[in-house]
Amino acid sequence: MKTTSNKKRLVVLGAGESGVGTAVLGVKMGFDVFVSDQGSIKEKYKKELLSHQIEFEENQHTSKRILTADEVVKSPGIPDKAELVQALLKKGKPVLSEIEFAARYTHATLIGITGTNGKTTTTLLTYHILTKAGLNVGLAGNVGKSFARQVAESNFDYYVLELSSFQLDGMFKTRINLAVLLNITPDHLDRYEYELQNYVDSKFRITQNQLQQDVFIYCKDDAIIQSNLASQKITAQLIPISIYEKVENGAYLNETELILDINNKPFSMSIHSLALQGKHNIYNSMAAGIVAKVLDIRNEIVRESLADFENIEHRLEFVTKVHGIEFINDSKATNVNSTWYALESMTNPTVWIVGGVDKGNDYSMLRELVKDKVKAIVCLGKENEKIHNAFADLVEIIVDAHSSEEAVKRSYKLAKKGDTVLLSPACSSFDLFENYEDRGRQFKRDVKSL
Repeated sequence: MKTTSNKKRLVVLGAGESGVGTAVLGVKMGFDVFVSDQGSIKEKYKKELLSHQIEFEENQHTSKRILTADEVVKSPGIPDKAELVQALLKKGKPVLSEIEFAARYTHATLIGITGTNGKTTTTLLTYHILTKAGLNVGLAGNVGKSFARQVAESNFDYYVLELSSFQLDGMFKTRINLAVLLNITPDHLDRYEYELQNYVDSKFRITQNQLQQDVFIYCKDDAIIQSNLASQKITAQLIPISIYEKVENGAYLNETELILDINNKPFSMSIHSLALQGKHNIYNSMAAGIVAKVLDIRNEIVRESLADFENIEHRLEFVTKVHGIEFINDSKATNVNSTWYALESMTNPTVWIVGGVDKGNDYSMLRELVKDKVKAIVCLGKENEKIHNAFADLVEIIVDAHSSEEAVKRSYKLAKKGDTVLLSPACSSFDLFENYEDRGRQFKRDVKSL
């Protein structure tokens, strides 16, 4: 780093959207910024760094230079146990997430949403309602432009932030005004010493700096959340959501009516009118609806928004109907939990396309749903033996496919009018595809060419 400057030295590890946004904000706030990426940096980000006269390196980390930082902001993808991060921590250097860094420089109301599943959908739905209500709101975290970039370039009154456990791990002083915790199921345990409690504690960090006037919205039906509530020392007002029991000051189901009841001002809406169908999506709609009611958004705006929201690409996305067979793209389901939610929401006999790079999946939790809903399985991957073994006693027809085109053609032959073909892989995509987006787009292309 330059030694002639009295500026504080900020090192940013990782030059993706999050890292470059952080660098831009760092320069604006008077830091001497250096960006380091162990891989190659995309051309558009290089141009941006050059236009802001920000020093950077790619395809390497020069530790001598990095270790002289006053502060380090790292990409959520870099684990804490990485050698360079450990060296920084040993030297007493603060290592933060982009969210922690950017939150210092805004007075906006922060709405943070986390959970193992459903957080992207709930974040986008919440943003949709707030935008429709005319609030001056930014969308950030794991979606949209980086939070730091928006703090540098915009002046929003509210931010809706999708927060992963990795981002939360790098947050220490950030105060989330409205926090949402949707669910906790085992995931990413390789980053948490294979200890579920470490992952649970990470998710609960969303509440760590909340005050009494803040709000914590949580799923009362989630056993792991419930069993950890008492030990987490939460200061904020607790607002539960449940589909199984009536709750005071929260959201619940009354048969087929979704009830949002905040401060004895109940709002109700038929679950059949919701844009997002399926049990898991009722929770997502409840959480977003409660955020809206806490912010005093008018009932008609909430009702309209919950009814006209369009879900993200690759998440239970309706593709088309071919000869009465419905095709659904759920390529974003890269773990067993996500696929459980997809299968749970199926209402027709289903031909299920599953497979890819298995992350040590335990398929036993899917067996009941597969028995009830699945008429045939198409395995899309290089190694499908584990899927065959998991379901051979439940499903008569299990076939293999080694490309999206082959999977689509085989599933089309196995389905008949009134059936659904569901791509919900429960696995990563890297054996046959670049990423889950590539897998989903190939699937949609091949369906449309039937």
